[in-house]
Order: sequence, then structure tokens, then C-alpha cells
Amino acid sequence: MNLNPFLDPARQEELYGHASRLAGRSNALMRARTVGQAVPDTIVQLARTHRAHGSPERLRFVVDIGCGCGTSSRVLAEQLHPERLVGIDAAPALVAEARKRVGRVPGVQVGFLQGDFHRMPMPGGSCDLAVAAFCLYHSTYPEQAIAEIARVLAPDGVAILVTKAFDSYSEMDALVAAAGLDPRAEQHESLYISAHGGNLADLAKPSLNVITTEHEEHRFTFDGHDHAAEYLATNPKYDLAPGLYGNPDAMAATLHEFLPDAPITTSSLITYVVARPRGGRT
Repeated sequence: MNLNPFLDPARQEELYGHASRLAGRSNALMRARTVGQAVPDTIVQLARTHRAHGSPERLRFVVDIGCGCGTSSRVLAEQLHPERLVGIDAAPALVAEARKRVGRVPGVQVGFLQGDFHRMPMPGGSCDLAVAAFCLYHSTYPEQAIAEIARVLAPDGVAILVTKAFDSYSEMDALVAAAGLDPRAEQHESLYISAHGGNLADLAKPSLNVITTEHEEHRFTFDGHDHAAEYLATNPKYDLAPGLYGNPDAMAATLHEFLPDAPITTSSLITYVVARPRGGRT
């Protein structure tokens, strides 16, 4: 049986060696969204709501873990305006893209580092806000990554962990199977198996004091095969024929050949876990 691609070290260069592939998949998904608030905006709201009583008015140090191309980092820097923000990602190509995308934010010291979120390069108790959005399911042992988040949080700090439902985008699996692109598409292991909406709070509880768990349904409607192919062509879940992976045009041509063109709607339940250090201020 093939390893879950998110947990297979041998596939990380393929998945994240070129920022354009992740950006293309993410952009196609975001253009399709019809229901659900942008995740970075929700993170900002949660951070403002759940800061400990008596904390300094301005955040001193924010870390964006698994920052990817820097989309959330830019929103956190611009809307929360901390003294310092550091984004961390394991993929050098994504770190370089984040630096370029975020650029300078007046009044905020912004930096990006390549690093492992199981061993973050910062002192214990140094972070006022630690955000880990859509990254913990890339760890075989996400509870260890959460323990590291607990280590770097200041006593009055807040952690915001974000993930997707176990069965996210199942309608896309059905589309891929129906077109014969991957007949087993609906049988593959969930990409989010290690840290999904159903287990994230339990993963956090050994290391952090969970304040609240919130869920929001996101729905996406792709205009038709061409739009869906932009998302599907770099989705690592599927076993695609040679020439299809990374090639939206070829993917779209195959969909058109075997299925009538039509919009397709899919969904994902987004889960936000807000937590503080054990023994920290409330």
C-alpha cells in the first residue's frame, strides 16, 4: 500500500519543491469557495477574542507555523500588527515565496525561516501567538508538534490550530473515480488522517489547555471541468496516469472526454482549536 503522500518523506520535494503547484491548487480552491469566511480572517478574530486578560495591548511575537506561501502570514502581520512575526515552513521553495509575497509590513519585523515544526528555532516561552493552520496533518506524530508549540508559547500566549475534516472534498474523489482517472480515488486514505477535525482537540489536550473548539463549513463550487482540473491536477491523493499529474490541461481534457461538463460542489468542515499553556493566565 502506498504511503499517505502528506506523510511520505520521499514525496515532499515533488509536492512542495515548486511553490507554483501549491499556489495553483489553493487559488483554484479559493476561487470556488461559496460559503465560509477566509481562514486567516477567522484566525485574527479568534486571536483578538481569546487573548489573556491583562496581556500587553500589542502582540510582541507571532509565529506562523507551516506558513506555506505566506497568505496567512501577511494577514496576521497587517491586521494584528505585532512587533515581530516569523513564518516557518519545511519547504525552501515555500519560504522563498512567502518572503516575496509578504514583503515589508510597516512597523512589523517580518521574517521567514526554513525549519521543522517539531523543533522550532526559538526560545521557550517566547511567543504571544502561535498559529498552525493546515500543517499538522503533515506530521506522523502531530502531538509532538503540538508539544513544541506549547514549549514556545509565553505564559499568557494563545495557540490557534486549524485543520480540515477527515472526509473533506469527497465529491472530488467521486468525480475522479467516475472519470476513470483513478478508479480507487474513493478508497484512498484521507490526506488529513493524522490531524483532522475529529481528533485535533484531543491531540492538543496533553500539552495545552483547550479553550474552545469551533467548526465552520466551507463549500466550494467549481464552474466545470476546466476549473476542477486546476485543483485536481496537483492533488497528491490520486494515482494518476503519466502526463496527468501537474498538467491541468490534460486533466481537463480527460474529464471532458468521459463525463458531461457541469459544475461540481464539494465541502470541508474547518476546525479551529484555541488553546493556552497549562497554568497560563486566563
